[in-house]
Amino acid sequence: QVQLVESGGGLVQAGDSLRLSCAASGGTFRTYTMGWFRQAPGKDRSFVGLILWSNYTYYANSVKGRFTISRDNAKNTVYLQMNSLKPEDTAVYSCAASRTLTTVTGPQAYNYWGQGTQVTVSS
Repeated sequence: QVQLVESGGGLVQAGDSLRLSCAASGGTFRTYTMGWFRQAPGKDRSFVGLILWSNYTYYANSVKGRFTISRDNAKNTVYLQMNSLKPEDTAVYSCAASRTLTTVTGPQAYNYWGQGTQVTVSS
């Protein structure tokens, strides 16, 4: 069983940066595909990006060039660096772990989820 705990959310202004962390415990972290998802009020959960065991990253078009995902296997932690934030980035951000070793963007492919952290971007 893998437990995921996000941190780092908060209220920022448009154009600011924020870094989210997701600490994992249990399981073999270094082998998991780690994904970030977000859910805005009244909207479905959407894919933000992922990082594979190989450090390959893949992003949604809406965040490409602004967000960066990295992982530190020694700390069992994955990060989401968010730059040039926009009001439309406001959402609850969740990290997730998948045992699938390939690029998977659908939430159904992820086996474990964190509780989420709120990011609010004011204009």
